[in-house]
Formats: sequence, structure tokens, C-alpha cells
Amino acid sequence: MIGIDASWGNGGGLVLRGALTLSVLTGRAVRLTRIRARRTSPGLKLQHLRIVESLARLCNAFVDGAAIGSQTLVFEPRHAIGRGPLGDAGREAGKDLVLDIDTPGSLTLLLQTLLLPLSFSGQVSRLRLIGVTHAPRSPAYENLAWSWLPQLERAGYRAELSLQAAGFAPKGGGIVHATIHPAAAIAPLDLAQRGALLRITGRSLVACLDRSVAERQRLHVMARLHGLDVPVSIDCGAIPAAVPGAFIVLQAEFEHSQQSFFALGELGKPPEAVAAEVSDALMSCLEGGGAVDSHLASQLLLPLSFADGDSELSVSRISEHMLVTAELIDRFFSDAVVINGRLGEPGGLIVHGRGVPQVLTQASIPESVESVNSLPKNLPWSVGPAQARARGGHPGSIVLSSLGAR
Repeated sequence: MIGIDASWGNGGGLVLRGALTLSVLTGRAVRLTRIRARRTSPGLKLQHLRIVESLARLCNAFVDGAAIGSQTLVFEPRHAIGRGPLGDAGREAGKDLVLDIDTPGSLTLLLQTLLLPLSFSGQVSRLRLIGVTHAPRSPAYENLAWSWLPQLERAGYRAELSLQAAGFAPKGGGIVHATIHPAAAIAPLDLAQRGALLRITGRSLVACLDRSVAERQRLHVMARLHGLDVPVSIDCGAIPAAVPGAFIVLQAEFEHSQQSFFALGELGKPPEAVAAEVSDALMSCLEGGGAVDSHLASQLLLPLSFADGDSELSVSRISEHMLVTAELIDRFFSDAVVINGRLGEPGGLIVHGRGVPQVLTQASIPESVESVNSLPKNLPWSVGPAQARARGGHPGSIVLSSLGAR
């Protein structure tokens, strides 16, 4: 079992999501401690439990410590990916795997976490995710659709995404449909050079607000990018959502790569300030010279660690997230990621891919410990230690009844 201090970096959910993904894909058990220990409200929150729930169901994992506020979590896969109850059911019926998940947190982070295990499950997976699609500290839906997914498709991952409604914190309510296809082999990526800047495109959108807000954002961005001497095209429009919101997303298209940038409006923040924020982010990355921005680079490390060969990336700025993700991957695959550069400065990365996951069909786990799926099916999906003992379960275990296959 791999022991991991989950308070690395900024102490958020990054280590939790990455460690669980790697656990599912390698079949190696993990014990996470000090989860979100340095946050104002430490420990697991409901959105993190949704991720634990979803991944545990895919590999029939034993889970201990899955409760609101818990800072320790044990996660032990019992079957190869796609061989848990959902995977077997899908194969026996000859049907696709269908997951319907409602999270109070970022559904884009949930989608990024699920894509790798589902890509290697051996069957088509169809997801309907409900939650937050646009938040300050998470990738926006467009970041995934415009930059992250196209790079993954170059490597051999296959998925289609569609945005039905936007979701803003804290209410959420955004809806994304995703279809994830099986991946047979993953090719390494060469993202060392970005080439010349070809064009800039974007969208300025509002929800439950006057469209003039979107137009003000668009006009201010156009003015700030006027001196770049490349075509700039930004659309304006409205998008369905449960609550008011505004955002703008830009994409810089180069000869060999693309980078996307996102800024979110909020109460008391003028549209011009939103436009300035996203324009400054784009200009900063142009000056840095990397083929990919720091956010995208961090998000590509895990998928590329399963490529058949070495990937090379140049980045406009080495970020803390990048360093934490690289260190986490190295806990499962020694010397998997090499970072050349200093924190906050331009640099380069080499990801030594280990090939598609080769996991055991049955993880080693003491017979005296109950599986998450051996608990009574009428329990709530998350129970405390006292409740679990009273009903014959293992303290802190979860029953995954809110995730359906049909």
C-alpha cells in the first residue's frame, strides 16, 4: 500500500484525485492522510466523496474513511478496471456503461478524473454529469473541449463532450454529456515547439443577464489584443443556466498546439475587468514561449504517463500543480516525469510513458475486510462509523447506490 500525504502543494483535492486515478489504473492500494489539512474546512467534502464513490464502483474497491470531514482515506482496488459490478454488467448485457452523477463541486474536475479509468475499461461509457462547469479555480468546460481533449485525441484517447447548460458556484446545475470510447494504445506527444501564432478565437457568454454584458467583455478584449497582428474572432451570446453568470474564454491557435484561457465574472466585477483578466493571461503565456500553458501541462501529465514512449512538453511557466502532479506520478512509476526549470519560470517536461495499464484481476486484500459492495444495499451512500457498525458494515465504508448503470 502506498502512503501519501495529501496536503502537498496548496492542500486541495489535486492529490486525492490523482492518487485515486493511479490506484484504479495500477491496482495498487493507497492510504491518503492529511486530506485538505491546511484548508479552512479540512477533510473530504461532498464533491470529493462523489469522486471516491465513482472510482470505487469501477474497480469494486474497498474504501475506508469516506465520510465528510475525514482526513484519512484507504482505497484498495479489488478488480481490474471495467471488471467491477458496473463493468461486468455492461459486458454481459452487451451494452454501454451509463453513469449519471450529480456533484456539488466542479464537474470538469470529475470528468478529468473519470476519463482515464473509463478509457481503459474496454467498453463505451456514456456520462451525464451535473455540477459546476465554470469556477475560478477549476478548468472551464471550454478549456477541456478546446485544448485538453484535442491533445488527448492526438495521443489516442477518444471522447465527445457537449455542454447542455452552464453551472456556476455555489448552485451548480450545469449539465455535460460525455461519451468515452476504449483506448487501445496511447502515443507520446511532442509539444516542445508551438510554432507561430495563427489566430485567436473566443466566446463571451452570459446567463440570465443582458447580452450587453457579453458585448462589453468582447469589445474590451478586442481592443487589448489589437496589436497582435493575427486574426481575432470572438463570438457573443447567451447560455442556459440556473443562476446569473458571465465568462469569457479565449483560444490561441499555434502551428503545433493551442492554449485556452478563461475568466469568470462575479458580483461587483465589471465586464472590462473580466476581459482584462483573460487578456493578461493570454499575453503572459505568449511571452513565456511554451507550447502549452501551465494548466494544460499539469492536466496532461497523468494521461501521458500511460503512453507508449516519452512525451516532451515546453511550458510558459512551471507551476506548483505541475510539480505536485509529477511527484505523485513518481510515487507509482519511479522517475516518470522530469521537469527542467524553476517554479514560476518557463521550462520543459519529459514524461516517460509506461504503456497502457497492466493491472491484476484481483487486488490483494485481507479476507476479513469487507468490500464496499458487500454492504447492505439499502444504506445511504456515505455512513459514519457508528452507523456502519450498527448495520454490520465496516466503519467509514460507502455504498455506491447513487451511481446507476442502465
